[in-house]
Amino acid sequence: MDRLRDPGGCPWDREQTLTDLKTYLIEESYEVLEAMEMEDWTHLQEELGDLQFQIVFISRLAKEKGKFTWGDVADGIRKKMVSRHPHVFGDVEAKTAADVLGKWEKNKRQEAKSKGKSILGGIPRSLPALLKAQRMTNKAAHLGFDWENIGDVVAKLEEEIAEWKAEIGSDDPAAKRRAKEELGDILFVIANIARKMGVDPEDALQLSNEKFRRRFEEVGRRLADSGRDFPDSTLEEMDRIWNEVKGAEKENG
Repeated sequence: MDRLRDPGGCPWDREQTLTDLKTYLIEESYEVLEAMEMEDWTHLQEELGDLQFQIVFISRLAKEKGKFTWGDVADGIRKKMVSRHPHVFGDVEAKTAADVLGKWEKNKRQEAKSKGKSILGGIPRSLPALLKAQRMTNKAAHLGFDWENIGDVVAKLEEEIAEWKAEIGSDDPAAKRRAKEELGDILFVIANIARKMGVDPEDALQLSNEKFRRRFEEVGRRLADSGRDFPDSTLEEMDRIWNEVKGAEKENG
């Protein structure tokens, strides 16, 4: 990295800024996730290297501005992990995963207080909305602010759906804004249902996305086999093929 950024290094690398690197950091993170989901260990090793390169790159930019170095980053996370694992590096006892999480959250709250941060201040505002909902409600649940059981959350979902239905179908701008807000409330409650089920809502939605992709592409193939295309077909025809594809998938497990 130093060779690339130093005088006489790579012209492209020398031009990059923090703003330029944002996109690459996001892309590499998603490629790591894809390799993890596929359990492709060879690909995962490669993608982790690509991701680490971005971290080293950003650290080099910080070093140039006199802010911190890659060594500072590594030492900072080492110190944080030691301080948040007193049951490993200290004399605190934690026999179960629940004990560990409880102590972890307590330590994080103490750190946040010492730094003047809010309870939810450690959750990045730039997180994708679904992940942010999951993180915020996880934190609230650890503090005792949670529904007692999943049935209570389902009842809340039905309540939010009723409120959303009351606002849709109107051309009034205020009603449209309220409908949008109520739709957001529905999605937020669904994220809570996933949390109560112990399911990652992002994973669940990705499964549905891939299922739709697979079935829709099969509909397209079947239309093409009959010499047709989507614009040449009626909704009823496409829906019939969709149900055939869906039924065949269920039969095959």
